[in-house]
Amino acid sequence: MRTSSVRRTALAASAAALALLVTACGGSGDDQDKADEGKGKAAPTASAAAPAKTLTAAELEKAALAQSDVKGGKVATKLPATDDIAEDQVTTEDAACLPLAHAQNGVAQGEPAASVKRSFTGDPVKPSADTKPEDALLAALDTEKVLINLASYEGDGAEQAVKGVVAAAEKCAGGFKATAVGQPMDVVKVATGDAPEGGDEGVAVTLTVAADEGVKAPAKIVLVRKGSTVVTFSAVNLAAMATGKDFEVPADVVAAQVAKLG
Repeated sequence: MRTSSVRRTALAASAAALALLVTACGGSGDDQDKADEGKGKAAPTASAAAPAKTLTAAELEKAALAQSDVKGGKVATKLPATDDIAEDQVTTEDAACLPLAHAQNGVAQGEPAASVKRSFTGDPVKPSADTKPEDALLAALDTEKVLINLASYEGDGAEQAVKGVVAAAEKCAGGFKATAVGQPMDVVKVATGDAPEGGDEGVAVTLTVAADEGVKAPAKIVLVRKGSTVVTFSAVNLAAMATGKDFEVPADVVAAQVAKLG
């Protein structure tokens, strides 16, 4: 999910939503243990008495988020080509930052034994009748879109996947330049935050991306490892892409997905 394409989507949605707002009202949307602060370190790993089972593609499909797992929003099991990005379609000028670019575009780390993808789009806020058109437009776009990638690994591959993202966040704190499906992305800052609860270890990262018209917009990445499986959440907010305002990765979506891993 490239931030440049998301911003174009937001602008296109803005035009469509504005037309609806002029004629009527409302709009419709698209289709913790803490990590060491500022260091991006993964949460403590649970003691491994026995090797964790490596899930097959079929088992990952069963463990992946479904519509019935969330109370609101829309879960997609088949991603459009714009969201289903392959590993070789993502590059970075600095190879050390590639794990972050992969995570932000919903690409699994390393060489997983199997992986599946999902996406979640939150319900837009319906503005009140007396809201100004420009405010109503931003309210209609104020929703999160999340790419979800579940990947299973042999051996210590899952642990190495998390370590790779943690290391990249530390090395690339000052930003990096990437390209996804031919579209450039200029990340000006990388910061780590609180890792979510429920997994054996995890890390949360915020990328500050240089968008159009001088806006610096946040893009969020959350990784959670449970046994030999790593689930990656890559989130953007359509309104934030236009304004630069911060947002939170939907905690209920993260919790629901992590819970399904057992």
